[in-house]
Amino acid sequence: MQTSFIDGDLLYRQHTFELPLDYNQPQGRRISVFAREVVDLARQDADLPWLVYLQGGPGFPSPRPDSRSGWLKRALQEYRVLLLDQRGTGNSRVISHQTLAHLSAPDQAEYLSHFRADNIVRDAEAIRESLGVKQWAILGQSFGGFCSLTYLSFYPHSLSRAYLTGGVPSLSRHADDVYQATYQRVLDKNNAFFTQFPQAQEQCRKIADFLLNNDVRLPNGQRFTVEQFQMIGINLGRSHANLPMYYLLEDAFVTASGQETLSYSFLNAMLAEQSYQTNPIYAILHESIYCQQSASNWSAHRVRDSYPQFHYASGKPFLFTGEMVFPWMFDQFACLTPLKDAAAILATKQDWPALYDIEALAENTVPVTCAVYAEDMYVEMDYSLETLRGIPNSKAWITNEYEHNGLRQDGETILNKLIEMGNAIANLPRE
Repeated sequence: MQTSFIDGDLLYRQHTFELPLDYNQPQGRRISVFAREVVDLARQDADLPWLVYLQGGPGFPSPRPDSRSGWLKRALQEYRVLLLDQRGTGNSRVISHQTLAHLSAPDQAEYLSHFRADNIVRDAEAIRESLGVKQWAILGQSFGGFCSLTYLSFYPHSLSRAYLTGGVPSLSRHADDVYQATYQRVLDKNNAFFTQFPQAQEQCRKIADFLLNNDVRLPNGQRFTVEQFQMIGINLGRSHANLPMYYLLEDAFVTASGQETLSYSFLNAMLAEQSYQTNPIYAILHESIYCQQSASNWSAHRVRDSYPQFHYASGKPFLFTGEMVFPWMFDQFACLTPLKDAAAILATKQDWPALYDIEALAENTVPVTCAVYAEDMYVEMDYSLETLRGIPNSKAWITNEYEHNGLRQDGETILNKLIEMGNAIANLPRE
């Protein structure tokens, strides 16, 4: 199914594809997958190469552009762009506590097991074939970069170029290794924030102690806890995050009926920070992106005990956490509690299939260019470089000019750099 509209000088085409839930059973259950094509209106009928955008997450839809700007502006100079709503997100058949409510926990877990990078890539391949495209380029941001290496592992002949931003994973390390590194990066970001705003440490302890001693409810009726408050530290890995974080904290309290309490505006902002509520794939399958023939067993939760300073107690320094999933979230978050048993099943699942083919990547011929952020709080730089050393025809641009969300902050510059690097690789003489 296809519809289209024009906005300014851009043409948008909406595509919906009916694809197998399980590619091992292609005649079985189907799901809808949505993708939005964007092309320069003046060149809508030109034979342009395609670029597929793979969103970060997991569990988030592609961007909804409203202008020719950022990385899209650069891409449209030479590409026809496809914005893929990965299965389970956006206008694809969405996953939420509502849409899974009719299934038992084992059935929820079985269904969700088909929503990792391997099947996202299979969807992209099915869409490529449906559109009659011989090869296309991919741009993977964060988790989209993980998907890109899965694509390069299993369908390299379908790709002309691969551009990765903040998303080069380890190919073989256990989730525990990933979180050991991640907690250290989060410590670094905490230190930088509280060094810049030392008064924020007192305010954070005041908020945390208030939560320990009072039954505080978010606007959705959910009790707000210290652990939930700590999780807004996920923002510290983004560009220019410190000052907005400080502003958010300084207005946390209001006086009502002569008593100081947490303000509704602050609590409403805290609820808005909980994207796990509206995008449950982000919580349920987050650790599985590191799993190949192994279970995560709530890796971030277990590794946290190696960093006891993250366990807040009154009178001790306060620390934020980062992009981590914990089992208690499925007791506390209103939209995750219906999925608690399914999450527990998936956390102990050991037979996750391989996401990467190391031998195939070692024979790579596709130009792969990557923005690797030196101070990335979400993806460990050392692991990224370790991976790239095993992939020929790849090149990393290592920079501390940007944080993990560099593509959103200055996408035109970053994509232009990666395209130029890719052109240089493509023009090198082959041995």
